[in-house]
Amino acid sequence: MCRERLDAWMAPQFLDAWPPSFAEPVRYPLFGGGKRIRPALTLGAYQSIYGYDTDPSPALPAAAAVEMIHTYSLVHDDLPALDNDDERRGRPTVHIAFGEPCAILVGDTLLTQAFSVLAQAPLSAEVRIELVAALSDAAGYRGMIGGQVADVGLGGPVETLDTLTRLHTLKTGALIEASTLMGALVAQAQPDQRRALRAYGASVGLAFQLADDLLDADEDAGEAGPPSFVKLLGPAATRSEAHRYADQAIAAASELPHPALLQALARYTVDRTV
Repeated sequence: MCRERLDAWMAPQFLDAWPPSFAEPVRYPLFGGGKRIRPALTLGAYQSIYGYDTDPSPALPAAAAVEMIHTYSLVHDDLPALDNDDERRGRPTVHIAFGEPCAILVGDTLLTQAFSVLAQAPLSAEVRIELVAALSDAAGYRGMIGGQVADVGLGGPVETLDTLTRLHTLKTGALIEASTLMGALVAQAQPDQRRALRAYGASVGLAFQLADDLLDADEDAGEAGPPSFVKLLGPAATRSEAHRYADQAIAAASELPHPALLQALARYTVDRTV
């Protein structure tokens, strides 16, 4: 349901691109089969306040903005200068399909459009400002970019559990935590509800990354692969930690009026097979 709602809302995005031929590459990764976990968390956070019979449409611009930021990060991560990946989600990556200069500009476009979407959302000016602040903080050097900087080695080797946890708290967790916070902001949640949703998002972010490391263990093995929890802890301990963080998220969500969907999403993060 989340995917259908979000994709319908985003369907008109970039159709007015100039030159017109740019519409295809910029839409290519956005509608390329992503799991939509982050927007699902935004919509789930909104509905955790009002109930699951409530129309989540007011939160759709925030959900779309989060997905655009996430997608831009993947496009840039795949570039030859970073991860140099030829395939994502069973399709050629953007720089393989359309060329490296185009891929850089696709990422830039998704990044900037995310904030345009928030600025034009049919919400109060106060809420829009809060959303822009939350997303820019999570996506910037104190969040996702900071984690990516550490991931490429600019902070030195990532050899300890504390360093790796901090890396992924920023690279993966910051945007996931912001996803839940933004749903809370649209819902105008109370301070204690915001704290619960932030705690939920922080735990889900680490659970998600631990599960990712398990799924990617074979691909990431070896000295040339990226730092991972599996390398530091081994598969069994990594799985145990993933479930521990998921349990923490479920407990945090229990403080909310309608926690069921968020709790199910926390379980999904560690039980998924893709």
